Amino acid sequence: MKATIPCGPAILILNNMKKPILAASLICCEPLNIEKDVHELIKGDIDWIHFDVMDGQFVPRYGLYPEILTALRKLSNTTVDVHMMVENPEDYIEVFAAAKADYYCFHIEATQHAHRVVKKIIGTGMKAGVALNPATPVSSLEWVINDIGMVCLMAINPGIVGHKLIPSMQQKIKQLRAYAIEHGNPDLIIEIDGGVTFDTGREMITNGADALVCGTGSIFRPHEDTISNKIKSFRSLLMQD
Repeated sequence: MKATIPCGPAILILNNMKKPILAASLICCEPLNIEKDVHELIKGDIDWIHFDVMDGQFVPRYGLYPEILTALRKLSNTTVDVHMMVENPEDYIEVFAAAKADYYCFHIEATQHAHRVVKKIIGTGMKAGVALNPATPVSSLEWVINDIGMVCLMAINPGIVGHKLIPSMQQKIKQLRAYAIEHGNPDLIIEIDGGVTFDTGREMITNGADALVCGTGSIFRPHEDTISNKIKSFRSLLMQD
């Protein structure tokens, strides 16, 4: 039986009872000083670390690799969500399970066998997540939504640095929250990747997001302040009444 969908305000109240999750985009660290920046993230009590993996094919860029995650685990036990922007995401599941990822999030556009991939992820002990590109409909989740713990909703086109928020994605957050409730997964974590700034973050949370991927638009801004101070400032802004 499908859960009854509360009216709009009720959805927002349910969501706002949760503390927003700040997920630091590790790829935004200073490349030659990643360890230093990780210590800053820890100092700022970051909630999650967002770990971008790119193969130069699914997106026009290359990203992080599992040995970095293995090294990261020696510094912190912070929750890590791995964002697989790659073709054939099922090929790398065991590798990132061995590197001790918590969430393995793959793009539904990158496979014809989403349900099989989800089950394989769960079988390794990781939590399964699905990422959606801006033009991918929420309805594509229909046959996996009750098996996943998270959706990473792209608010920009993936793999492109510096793009601004696609405004219509704010409405898509609301749509995804309502869809999750309607299909019996009200606790689904909605993570927003791209376009997260001090100006857009509060509206994202109000619209139904749980987690925000924080990059150069929010916490990685060395010309303004330290990473740890930017985390604290952003969290304070999001928690304001």
